[in-house]
Amino acid sequence: MNFGGDLQNTAFVVMVAIAVGGVALALLYPLFANEAKNERIKAVANSRNASSNLRNRVENESKERRKQVQESLKQIEERERKRKKITLRTLIAQSGLDISVRQFWIFSAALGAGMAIVPAVFGLPLLISAGLAFVFTFGFPRWFLGFLRRRRQDIFLRDFADAIDVMVRGLKAGLPVSDAMKVIANETGPPVGPEFTEVVEGQRVGISIDQGIERMVERMPLAEVNFLAIVMAIQSKTGGNLSEALGNLSKVLRDRKKMKAKIKSVSQEAKSSAAIIGALPFFIMGMMTFLNPTYLAPMFNTSIGHMLMIGSGVWMLMGVLVMRKMINFDF
Repeated sequence: MNFGGDLQNTAFVVMVAIAVGGVALALLYPLFANEAKNERIKAVANSRNASSNLRNRVENESKERRKQVQESLKQIEERERKRKKITLRTLIAQSGLDISVRQFWIFSAALGAGMAIVPAVFGLPLLISAGLAFVFTFGFPRWFLGFLRRRRQDIFLRDFADAIDVMVRGLKAGLPVSDAMKVIANETGPPVGPEFTEVVEGQRVGISIDQGIERMVERMPLAEVNFLAIVMAIQSKTGGNLSEALGNLSKVLRDRKKMKAKIKSVSQEAKSSAAIIGALPFFIMGMMTFLNPTYLAPMFNTSIGHMLMIGSGVWMLMGVLVMRKMINFDF
């Protein structure tokens, strides 16, 4: 079969074009390939740089957050060291009494004077009157304040975990922290309700929530309240999920409450034994005086008897303090 000259020329041109294109592709392909490879290398390097920058930024934010947490903890520790010394005014406020220091001393002096008259009426020595006057002027009123303070703190701890749960549920429902605290202030009984009322009322005069809770720690110096102050102080500076943090705090408070109840039950036998041992000498003295009034008369009527009573009282006091130290557990 014969082809025309035009067709042969066309086929020759096509073949030459294909050959030239193949040679050009073979020569230029490495250049394009290297350029694409360089682009891919640059893209990978840029992604690595971006990842490294992101990692560095996250690390810096984490370091800054840890630094803020450490500063908050240091500030709280400083306040705790300054708060160790309790004044009489602070003790009265923590006991829940609405009296002044002057009224407290007037009541103490009146009580001491009244108790000093009792031995004189029964013809007992002046030394006993002086001892009773000293005890009921400087000892018993402060002990009574401490008793009221401990009772108020026990009631506070009984309801504090439930108050934190109310705050957690309010935050999860979308309420702000201040409104959640208002619910606690209105729905919870004393002393938890009034303490949160102080925090809510403080916001109206420009006191922040974390500062208000720090003041609550001064009025109610408990480790549980201090935990809440730490959580609020850290959250106000670093942010985060407050409801989750308060939920964990509530769990910790309930675990501490269970631990205290367990310690109380375990140490109850030792406390009962200490109470019996401490009261036994006074019980025996009272029974002997009732059965044979003249048997212990030299103890009350002679100077040697007075010295023996003073010495016995000192040793009894030391024994009671030692037993108290042995049966009280802190954790």
